[in-house]
Amino acid sequence: MEPLSSDGVKSAYYRRNRSLRAQLRMRQPELWLLGTVLLIAALLLIFVSTAEEVFEGDTAAFDRNVILAFRTAGNIADPIGPPWVEEAARDITALGSIIVVVILSGALIGYLLLLRKRGMALLMLITVAGGTALNDVLKFFFDRPRPDLVLHAAQVFTSSFPSGHAAVSAVVYLTLGALLARDSPSIAVRIYLMAVAIFLVFLIGVSRVFLGLHYPTDVLAGWCIGSAWALTCWLAASRLQRAHAEGAHR
Repeated sequence: MEPLSSDGVKSAYYRRNRSLRAQLRMRQPELWLLGTVLLIAALLLIFVSTAEEVFEGDTAAFDRNVILAFRTAGNIADPIGPPWVEEAARDITALGSIIVVVILSGALIGYLLLLRKRGMALLMLITVAGGTALNDVLKFFFDRPRPDLVLHAAQVFTSSFPSGHAAVSAVVYLTLGALLARDSPSIAVRIYLMAVAIFLVFLIGVSRVFLGLHYPTDVLAGWCIGSAWALTCWLAASRLQRAHAEGAHR
């Protein structure tokens, strides 16, 4: 048997690489599915664990210490920082209010309908409406009183656990970031858009604790349940879209 020439070795190497890349591309949907399911499971596990710790009283000291960390020493009625910081926190927390969320979501749904992207519009509607309803049900079920350590810097009308602003902002802004990233051909832009969405959700959650409206465990639970719901909706939409595409090719 004659040994392979250098050109033959290179040709075999390239063929093998192409084969490996093709196999990876075929497995990408399955790997993405597995990763998403594991992430959803982890978020739900954190939510359940947090709920158990909260209602067993194990987080009382932690919640108190975090809230007081945002207060001036010797005067817990005064948040840390200059007056404009508290005003900025109110502006940021308003981004997670139901009014802002409804206006933003409605505008986006209308925009998608004008582009004839009815599937994406329906996904946005189900994600936002379902996430809001889920959070309301959880609030009713747990019925945790609001923090009474400090005077609330804004009016509140519902129970504390989980934080509605944290949950709904995670649903809306992560979905919005994903929709924008979906149409971007650049990986760097996709990462940037999702990073901005995550940072905004983080700021809204922190503002709730800063203003004395929520315990930090309320916010953590809200982030977890909101993110898990958004991922579940996106996963379901992706699987339906793939099944539809496979059915169209048969």
